Amino acid sequence: MKVAAPAKVNIFLKITGHKEGYHTLLSRFMQVTDLYDTIRFVPCECDTFTIEGCPGVPRESNTIYRAWKALNEATGDLDLLEFFYHHKVIVEKRIPTQAGLGGGSSDAAAFMRLARQVCDLKLSTDELAQIGSTIGADIPFFIYDYPSANVSGFGEIVEAFDEEPLPLKIETPPVACDTAAVYKVFKERFLSGINPLSFLGWERIPSAELLERIADPKKLNDLYPAALLACSRLRDYAPPGWFFSGSGSSFFKVRS
Repeated sequence: MKVAAPAKVNIFLKITGHKEGYHTLLSRFMQVTDLYDTIRFVPCECDTFTIEGCPGVPRESNTIYRAWKALNEATGDLDLLEFFYHHKVIVEKRIPTQAGLGGGSSDAAAFMRLARQVCDLKLSTDELAQIGSTIGADIPFFIYDYPSANVSGFGEIVEAFDEEPLPLKIETPPVACDTAAVYKVFKERFLSGINPLSFLGWERIPSAELLERIADPKKLNDLYPAALLACSRLRDYAPPGWFFSGSGSSFFKVRS
């Protein structure tokens, strides 16, 4: 039993406000299907929920473990509990961490979709996405498994965008960008200057056209200037003509 957990990039990411302690956004998420982790359920007699393949990540903070806990709390399904006494979760990591590519969120979403299937959980995709949104803002996008989508609100509003994923090249420098630190800098330095009129209608424009029309990565991604301040070493690796994904540190461009 296995499932692929693809990476994503943010074609654009605009902050629309701040409320209840969190930033709201409007963004175009696009799957990167040739970069993915693999989630497997492997037979094993386990005394507790067991994850392998995520070295250095404490179980309690692993998004897969948190997804399992959230599913248990939402369903109370005994089959879900019983299944993971007889199976362990193995993660084959390919997506870099702290890189703006959504690896942890994609892993959690893939786990949730596979667990729903093998344990026959009576949850709709909307219900699964709602549970996922309590764990991480990017998880609903991966639950819906759209190739491309406009994502808004706190990340819980996901609307499919009808386009084929672009052939993307990704470069991830040896710099880890802490998402919380990037958002903190954005709030302190840039939040007061947001202008929703500056990206009016972007959600209706195809991604290839957006990248060509709005060629400045700092205009496409509001978090890029904040990331350059929060992760100063990022400046040493910023390639000209490339775009910035999420809170970083990965850059991407369309393959020529």
